[in-house]
Amino acid sequence: MIGKAATAFEAGFGGTPTGCWAGPGRVNLIGEHTDYNDGFVLPFAIDRHTVAAVALRADRRIRLTTDFAPGIVETDLDSLADAARFGWAAYPLGVAWALGEFGADLAALPGFDVALVSDVPVGAGLSSSAAIESAVATALDELWGLGLDRRTLARVGQRAENVVVGAPTGIMDQSASLLGAADSAVFLDCRSLEAEVVPLGLAAAGLCVLVMDTRVSHAHADGGYGSRRASCEQGAAALGVPSLRDLAEADLARAEGVLDEVTFRRVRHVVTENARVIATVERLRDAGPRAIGEELLASHASMRDDFEISTPELDAAVEAAMGAGAIGARMTGGGFGGAAIAVVETAAVPEVVGAVERAFGAAGFTAPSCFTVAAVDGAGRVA
Repeated sequence: MIGKAATAFEAGFGGTPTGCWAGPGRVNLIGEHTDYNDGFVLPFAIDRHTVAAVALRADRRIRLTTDFAPGIVETDLDSLADAARFGWAAYPLGVAWALGEFGADLAALPGFDVALVSDVPVGAGLSSSAAIESAVATALDELWGLGLDRRTLARVGQRAENVVVGAPTGIMDQSASLLGAADSAVFLDCRSLEAEVVPLGLAAAGLCVLVMDTRVSHAHADGGYGSRRASCEQGAAALGVPSLRDLAEADLARAEGVLDEVTFRRVRHVVTENARVIATVERLRDAGPRAIGEELLASHASMRDDFEISTPELDAAVEAAMGAGAIGARMTGGGFGGAAIAVVETAAVPEVVGAVERAFGAAGFTAPSCFTVAAVDGAGRVA
């Protein structure tokens, strides 16, 4: 990937980059749609990356190229507020704009050239967007000499995605990509941004995480994600709390009496999902990864029935994996497509993959893409 990024830079711009920075995608082990409700999440950075080859310029121009879209995007530091019109390039350009919101003096800084290459599947719910943002944010932070810490860079990525791209995402994805550690998940409090590295212990237990990409593409900027967030905000307002984070499972009886049926189910998912994240962390600490299957399955059922963000393909992947002996499985990411994950015996991966592929074939679905992932360190310079 590093050589591929450097080659793309040379082909697009001539010369050689100053360096290469990598941002990993992420899998969310559990804690879906809790992040923008100030709740808890448990993601981990994965061994699929976007690599950014970057060099500063002598002027204020910005040029970007990538291996997943043709041509070169050109703009300048004075036009970043209009970056949404550039499609995929809104993500790296949004990061440059958002760095200005967090103290970078964009009027005094030079432009840059960026070549991006990636092996994070787009639209699979593995946060290809945060991988881009984290790679570019760590690159520009270093090259511009900003000295921002990783939690701030996560906020930069979220700000870019919310304002420039127009996707109302929380801070989980960027935090996972920047704060991740090998064989560990990031237990993140999305209100305080306090993060704790929690060992997963998968390899030692003879387990791995299997990603089952349904190839049903989704986009966070589409209406489904935004409508779920709006329902959560309406529920919190009706119940008189700043966010759904401030509710416990004991509050659900009152909520059911106050809210309409759909809003109540949206609220119930978030409240119970927060409890499942905490329970999963406790089980990992006390009993190890073989003890978390029940929480993963309950999470999927809640997303399917209460939050209504699953799809027939995601349900089929979860059911087939469990039928083939998985410890636990659930859809991961924002929903409406993308991927499911399963915690499986490493030796049983071929058997589980075969079961999922057969289930998809029998249902007439597009063949899934199945692959294992490992938890890795967060974004940073790699060359």
